[in-house]
Amino acid sequence: MKNIVLRILLGVAVCIFAVQHVDAQRFIGSVVAGCNFAQIEGDDVHGFYKVGFNGGLGLTLPVNPKQTWQVSVELLYSMKGAKKTCQPGYFLTSNYGESMFQDVDWSVPIDSTVKCNISLDYVQIPVMMRYEEPYSGCSFALGFAWSRLVRAKEIYNGYLRTTNVRSGTYKKNDWSIIADVNIRLYKNLNLNFRYEYSLVPIRVTQFEYLRNDGSSLIETHKYYNHMISARLVYFINEKFYLNTRVNKYGQRMGTKWLREIPDYNN
Repeated sequence: MKNIVLRILLGVAVCIFAVQHVDAQRFIGSVVAGCNFAQIEGDDVHGFYKVGFNGGLGLTLPVNPKQTWQVSVELLYSMKGAKKTCQPGYFLTSNYGESMFQDVDWSVPIDSTVKCNISLDYVQIPVMMRYEEPYSGCSFALGFAWSRLVRAKEIYNGYLRTTNVRSGTYKKNDWSIIADVNIRLYKNLNLNFRYEYSLVPIRVTQFEYLRNDGSSLIETHKYYNHMISARLVYFINEKFYLNTRVNKYGQRMGTKWLREIPDYNN
């Protein structure tokens, strides 16, 4: 799997650099790096406490002459999951039934300070439709993403589970909806904030709760990836010119640097 991912990344990189020489006015390549703040809905652990890497390569195609509307595709390595610590010994008071511990790796010592630590790493391909306001440099996008699970590890109530990519604990494919905003910091460098939520469950499981009267209650839990990302995006082959537009008070209108668009900036 790692070799396949490396080959895909290399292929996208070659395409990004190649299109600069083929049609630099149309295709825009980008390099992305940042972090995810993730949680999993449905696991009874709340908060965006799982921090992981989010980065890769992107390609943008403007779809109208003024290039305000764009379609973008990215190839990313995205680390998702959930995390929460607890007081030592918390797991000993858990009211989960014995079925909770059927998939534990007993060769690993219990870490009673960990309530939950789920690591789910994906190779992800987001496809977005983006609108850019030309004079502010800000853009807004909506889209969806397909993600393929390449690594899975899970600690719950201090126990290391036997979870991995092949165990079937988590689905290998994750489909999600995405919304984001780009803020231009300086010329080619942008700050990006992204919101993502799974459209279908990444896991469906049943938990058995023990009641005070000795009876049990079985509940079905559906898990969904849920995260916020903060990233830096560098657009490789964009050109800029100094903005000379001023209002009647002599103040510059818009950002200092504007993106060069053929036939519209001359």
